Amino acid sequence: MNFDIAWFAPAVLSTAFMAGLLGSGHCFGMCGGIAAGLGAMSKGRAVVPALQFNLARLASYALLGLISASILSGVADFKQAGRLFRMVTAIMIFMIGLKFLFDFRGIDWLERGGAGLWKKILPLALKAGSRGDGLGRILLGALWGLIPCGLVYTVLLTAASTANPAGGALTMLAFGAGTLPAMLGLTAAAPSLTAFLQDRTVRKIIGFALMVLAIWTLVMMSGAGQGQLNQGHH
Repeated sequence: MNFDIAWFAPAVLSTAFMAGLLGSGHCFGMCGGIAAGLGAMSKGRAVVPALQFNLARLASYALLGLISASILSGVADFKQAGRLFRMVTAIMIFMIGLKFLFDFRGIDWLERGGAGLWKKILPLALKAGSRGDGLGRILLGALWGLIPCGLVYTVLLTAASTANPAGGALTMLAFGAGTLPAMLGLTAAAPSLTAFLQDRTVRKIIGFALMVLAIWTLVMMSGAGQGQLNQGHH
């Protein structure tokens, strides 16, 4: 496998990071309960349990990115395939923005598709969570990376589009880093943060910002945007 970092593209990493930062509220329905529960199980000392869970979650994202990019690196015309994946990513980020703005259900099929795999993993996740110790939280975080989340699957397409194992891993790490403020904040201040992210105005702002991010991604894929990126490498 090629771990050359020459693929490095700030636009790819920034898109992944911003998708995680802006879209993390999308995952609260799935991840919010366990993140908030980490604070409860630690009897007021939430920092270490939260870090154990979230760092393991980020590690699982990175592994998924590495695997997906490794698969695409074997495609002969991977540049064309990568461009298509990034375009699909932008479209899906746009649809997630629509979900925040208008409760658009157009990407629900993607999460339903991953639900079958999650049903098989869920017993292991419940067993890991029931341990109540550091190892249990690490195992739970690692398994949580496989949760059927449209946002995760969407950014995974961008990771695959790098067609480089290191690039795929770094892309998903950037996404995970974007989700950290919300997920760590939820652990420490669950009621107030949850109420904030459920506020209708806040959700509309997030939705609009995601749609802008999607449009920006498409612009950077255009000839003008690509030209600017290429100039930045000289």
